[in-house]
Amino acid sequence: MKKYFALLFSFFALIVYSQNEQLAIDYYEKGEFEKALTLLEQIASKQPSNYFYFQRVIDCYQQLQQFEKVEKAIEERKEMYYQPLLLVDLGYNYHLQNQEEKAKKQFELAIKAIEEQPNYAYQIGNNFEKKVLVEWALKAYETGTKGNPNLNFDYQIALLQGQSGNIELMTDKLLDFAYQRQENTPIVKNYLTRFISNEANETFLTYLKKALLIRTQKSQDIYWNQFLSWLYIQQKEFGKAFIQERAIYKRNPDSFDNIITLANLAIDDKQNEDAITILEFIIENANDLEWKVTAHTLLMKIKIDQAEKSDYPKIKEDLDLLLQQFNFNPYTLDLIKLVAHFDAFYINDTKSAILLLNKVLELPFDYREKAKFKMELADILVYDEKFNQAILYYAQVEDNMKNDALAHEASMKMAKANYYKQDFDWTLQQVKVLKQSSSLLIANDAVELFLLIQDNSYEDSTRVALTAFSKADLLLYQNKESEALQAFLKILELNKGNSIEDETLLKIAIIYSKRKEHNKALEYYKLILDNHADGIFVDEALFFSAEIYRKELNDNESAKPLYEKMIFEHSDSIYFIEARKQFRILRGDSNT
Repeated sequence: MKKYFALLFSFFALIVYSQNEQLAIDYYEKGEFEKALTLLEQIASKQPSNYFYFQRVIDCYQQLQQFEKVEKAIEERKEMYYQPLLLVDLGYNYHLQNQEEKAKKQFELAIKAIEEQPNYAYQIGNNFEKKVLVEWALKAYETGTKGNPNLNFDYQIALLQGQSGNIELMTDKLLDFAYQRQENTPIVKNYLTRFISNEANETFLTYLKKALLIRTQKSQDIYWNQFLSWLYIQQKEFGKAFIQERAIYKRNPDSFDNIITLANLAIDDKQNEDAITILEFIIENANDLEWKVTAHTLLMKIKIDQAEKSDYPKIKEDLDLLLQQFNFNPYTLDLIKLVAHFDAFYINDTKSAILLLNKVLELPFDYREKAKFKMELADILVYDEKFNQAILYYAQVEDNMKNDALAHEASMKMAKANYYKQDFDWTLQQVKVLKQSSSLLIANDAVELFLLIQDNSYEDSTRVALTAFSKADLLLYQNKESEALQAFLKILELNKGNSIEDETLLKIAIIYSKRKEHNKALEYYKLILDNHADGIFVDEALFFSAEIYRKELNDNESAKPLYEKMIFEHSDSIYFIEARKQFRILRGDSNT
């Protein structure tokens, strides 16, 4: 029994001790140094060899300007333990008292300790770093490397050079470190990204490109081509990235993975000319069926996106030939979906599209791919105004793909189907949940749909304008642009000053922009900015107007203030990052 109580007492004592440790650190981190010191002194006395607590004790002394206690504590510890980093602590204590000669003497003794034993370099250099003694930290690391060339402090030296404003030295050291220890390349890239994204570092970006280009020219190692390709991708210079990826492929023609990824990035950024060049290269050089089919499919997507109605017969012919050439197999699933989508949404042949998708759904393949086909089938059923059947397929995807991005997408599409069906109350319930989606795009769409229904139900309980808007929106979904435009113009005419006006203006502007009637699009975006400045579509009006001026009208002077207004007043917009990037380019912050 005595042993039991002794054990129990020890257990509770340990708990109390642990709580005291945590409390001491909490006080220390909050800057309550007097409270922290009382506890830390007790803890440090019980763990005399523990440098962590000793360091915090002398930090507290210094914060409380009890410099004599610091000196005494360090001298006592030096007698018990040989720890050269104590020389840094003592020198720093003198430094805080402006006794620079005494401080320098201790720092030089610390450097001498590294000369005698280079392995102390990391410990001492790190201690200098923590005290923001940059020059001494550099000296510590450089001394360690000199004494033992096997030690590598390139990363630490690079960061310190960056802090000192020596951008070129920092860049070279980081690149050397990444090359010598390639497993750390992601760490280096992550650090460089901070500088790349900072508009103040134009000189850094210029030098980084130069340094990488020199390394690619001097070395045959594809590592540098890969690094340079990565940099161009960060800058969305996909054509330049492709030059590097092509050079890599010629030396190592094993895989098109990176080149396919590059093509997709170019497509997503609407850099179609570069994307076409990349895809044609894959088609010409790939022997693997998967790469060929993928490249052909992506190329056809670009052609469809750029096509006029007069191009549709030729596109249909090309798609059918590709499907005939490659047939049904695991690599043609995206091609099959593209054919079905084109049949339904572009040439209004929903019967053929549904037949093709149902045929594929009978084949054995994984749940995720099957879910994608069900989603495409449901999209076409919505186009065909068979809303209940579409909702059934969306619900199946939602149930079968729980916690997957596809489930969230299916949920949003189900809400839109109910909206097109004019079941507004049910739609409202669905988008209430989807507003919290982890997908920013889905959450944004859900908020817009929620506000559309809520605002226009409050003003008009009969929902006449909302019903007309839903019908016009469905026409737009069905690619019936002319009919949709007339419907939205009619809504605008009948609802001047009503809450539905700004949504209608946005839809009209988007249609005119798609029809390349850019001045008309700008006119309607301006109506949003002038008459609905407190509405939720101001960021879209600003951003899309700026994009039209920049991309379509080559009027950068008109685009720049719109981007500027966007980034200063709408930092929560999904278009904020792109607006900031384009504003910096127009202002001359980025390099070509």
